[in-house]
Amino acid sequence: MSKTDSSIQNKIEVAIVTLECLFVNRIPSADFLFWCIMRAMKKRITIAVGVVCIGLAAWAGLVFFGKQPSEEQGRCTMEAQLCPDGSAVGRSGPLCTFAPCPTVPIETPVETPAAEDLVRVTTPLPESVIKSPLMIRGEARGTWYFEASFPIAVVSEDGTVIGQGIAQAKGEWMTTEFVPFEATIDFIAPPTAIGSIVLSKDNPSGLPENDAHITIPIRF
Repeated sequence: MSKTDSSIQNKIEVAIVTLECLFVNRIPSADFLFWCIMRAMKKRITIAVGVVCIGLAAWAGLVFFGKQPSEEQGRCTMEAQLCPDGSAVGRSGPLCTFAPCPTVPIETPVETPAAEDLVRVTTPLPESVIKSPLMIRGEARGTWYFEASFPIAVVSEDGTVIGQGIAQAKGEWMTTEFVPFEATIDFIAPPTAIGSIVLSKDNPSGLPENDAHITIPIRF
């Protein structure tokens, strides 16, 4: 609203109040007319103050109640997110975001040494034809022995053990280096022509995780 329109509105309101006073007093005096004009102006001021108060109250209500989360806003849905470790996390916080998953430690894979880095058989060679008694020679790392020895078995094609013996270290076995060994095994030749020699790490603990085997293919 422009200043001109506001001025006109003020004059109209003063005139209305003045007319109300005239209806009450048909022949007003100068003092009475002045009183009527002042009453109209006070009424205008009262209305303006009332409007300002209402506006301030509305603004204060918006500021206060706008910051208070409603009961519905404070509730998160009952969804769950599956974490890599198999656990689950739900939504939480003012934004109802999923909580972080537990940190999963990264396991470094343990490399298994190659067979030739643990045991080396020089006699017999792979795919050789063998006969009883069988002389086996080679070298194995000291960690393959226990009390300077480890077991050896001769097996047929179907896995049947047809002969077994003990390989003995030919040097100081309490080392991580290669130590020579020898073993002599008697066996009964099976009907099949294919078999293998199995050299097993000596495992006094009996724990499966400490087991290890080296297989050499042979013929009868």
